[in-house]
Order: sequence, then C-alpha cells, then structure tokens
Amino acid sequence: MPSRKALIRRPSPRLAQGLVTHAERIPVDADAALVQWEAYTEALRANGWETVEAEPADDCPDGVFVEDTVVMFRNVALIARPGAESRQPETATVEEALARLGCSVNWVWEPGTLDGGDVLKIGDTVYVGRGGRTNAAGVRQLRAAFEPLGARVVPVPVTRVLHLKSAVTALPDGTVIGYEPLVDQPSLFPRFMPVPEESGAHVVLLGGQRLLMAASAPRTAELFAELGYEPVQVDIGEFEKLEGCVTCLSVRLRDLHT
Repeated sequence: MPSRKALIRRPSPRLAQGLVTHAERIPVDADAALVQWEAYTEALRANGWETVEAEPADDCPDGVFVEDTVVMFRNVALIARPGAESRQPETATVEEALARLGCSVNWVWEPGTLDGGDVLKIGDTVYVGRGGRTNAAGVRQLRAAFEPLGARVVPVPVTRVLHLKSAVTALPDGTVIGYEPLVDQPSLFPRFMPVPEESGAHVVLLGGQRLLMAASAPRTAELFAELGYEPVQVDIGEFEKLEGCVTCLSVRLRDLHT
C-alpha cells in the first residue's frame, strides 16, 4: 500500500498576529485554535494518514500554515520562498523534516517568490497562481524543477484571494471546485463546478471518496454527499479568521518512493 504521510506543524503561541490580506482582522483565540488543530490532525490519522510534525516555529505566527513552505511533485520537494518576507524563516525546519523523509530537495531562489498555497496539482498538471504571493520568477523556477519530471505547469491569475487554493481545489475525479465570485477565470479549468459557500471550495483528498473540509460549509458538504462523496468535516474557524483553510494546515506526501 502506498505510503501516505502528512507534514504538519503546531500553531505558534503568536498565531493571533498572523497576516491578513483580503479579510478584516478578527481576534483569534490561540487556545481554541490549538484544539481545532489537534482535531484536524486526528481526522487525518483516522483516515489513514501518518502525521509527521515539523519542528515548531513559535516566532512565526503563520507557521501552522505549513503548506505554503513547500511544493511536492512525486518525491521532489521544492522549498518555497514565501512572498511575505516575514514568512520566509518558516521554511528551514520544513526542509529538515522532508530531508529526513528521504525527499530530493530543491529551492526557490531570489528574486523568485512562491507560496505552496498557490499550487494545485491534478494528476501531472500543476496549476500555479500568479498573484500577490507568487511572482513570475517563482513560476519559472517551479517549471524548471518539475517539468523535467513530467509535470505540465499552467499559470493562472489570482487577484481576488490570497492564494490559488483559497479560490479552488479539486475533487478526486479532477473536477475543479470553487466559489465563483472569487475565481478569476473558471474557464481556464477543463471541468469547473461552482460551490455555494466560500469555504466549500477547499477540500483535502483523504483517499477513496472521502473529502476533508471545513464545518463552515454545510451546504457544500450536502452537495458533495449527493454526488457520492463522503465529507469529513472539521471546525477550523480560528484559522479561517487568518484566511486559512483545510489545505493550508498540512502537506500531503502520497508516496515518496515513486
């Protein structure tokens, strides 16, 4: 059976100081966030994922959003260079954790910036959001790292949300889902399905027909259930105040040996 690991990092005590770009700042309860994070990680484990915890980054308020620090393609890790300078120290301990897991490690270098939340992989197609946190040089470096491995890199504009995966993710059959008012160009995706709630646009594929998603999108969960999927809902309300979603809180490593 393929190895399924999820890289995670516990929230910083300074979580409430995390960056907010497209949303109004709302007070964050760090204690409640830790409880929600523990429930999120337990949901991963309960669905067959081994969690691997990167060293805490307590001086980095946004460090819990570990997805932004790296992009995986097969067993190759491209260590990101976050577009927000305050987040750049987050990558060091993630790099160490991935190296221990046996990943081949590459890096995004200045002047490139790339946030992992801007990258949506569907099979060998790698969509990369070109917007506030990922620049053209970052896109070029991602292309150089992954196209030799068989990836097809497709840049898409992101202007209405923080990251590409703040707007869209994909179902197991490859259908891209999104909350349409926040998607710049739905027509760029071969198959696009609108969902009725903003947080319903974010799913983590747990395996089979199971979808990890936020409890704040009950109508979307109902829609997915009607389509034959199995929603696994978790409350991540404290992270949503910081423009976080279910994808941001882990990096899924499906099989490091292929």
